[in-house]
Amino acid sequence: MIVDFHTHVDDIPALGWHLPAREVLDQLDEAGVDRAVVMTIVDAPALRPDALERLAEACASAGGRLYPFARVHPWYEQAPGLLARALDELGYRGVKLHGVSTLAHPGEEPVVRLLRIAAERGVPVMFHSGDDPFTTPWELADAARAVPDATVVLAHIGGYGHTEDAIAVAEALPNVYLDTSAMPYPRAIGAAVRRVGAERVLFGSDAPGCPVPLELDKVRLAGLTEPDLALVLGGNALRLLDGGAR
Repeated sequence: MIVDFHTHVDDIPALGWHLPAREVLDQLDEAGVDRAVVMTIVDAPALRPDALERLAEACASAGGRLYPFARVHPWYEQAPGLLARALDELGYRGVKLHGVSTLAHPGEEPVVRLLRIAAERGVPVMFHSGDDPFTTPWELADAARAVPDATVVLAHIGGYGHTEDAIAVAEALPNVYLDTSAMPYPRAIGAAVRRVGAERVLFGSDAPGCPVPLELDKVRLAGLTEPDLALVLGGNALRLLDGGAR
């Protein structure tokens, strides 16, 4: 079983984004990937108050292949209620937080309160990690330290310029995982597995913007053993999505 831990579905004409679920599913089929985590581009309730409902409907029509993650804007007063409803009523399996679009520091209370909700329900929280303010790995470490029971996933293994920092954060904090999406260095995937353990590295693509076949090849070029590759490509994702982080 191969699971892509990072894809997007949304439709925002004003921003030029048209990312239908069918396009993600077609890429999964092309690459031989079975299932995927999917999230919106917008942060509910900003821009689209019904974003969580729309994504839930898209996933419900995908035959169980898509797992929705709730992308919520921490600054909004209703954010905790929106997240709780997504997880308790709409079938969401995790959370996505993005410091570039929200301008929310990961260690501040509006963000931390969302992590507490996720930790209570045993679902993972994915952060965009990279080179921008509020997304660098050591900033994200503040969130992981604040809620040590939360499973925190650093998407993109720190992006282009902070892969070493992302791996170091995961070495230091046992509740931190790394996702391989849209990060161009197979060697960084190999280093993450050696230093952190294959059990905390997740294959992701960032589709449909990044082609799933290409992102999958990148993981296969990292020189992993077959048992480690099986964990990275799907075993770890299935464990997290079933609520068994540690």
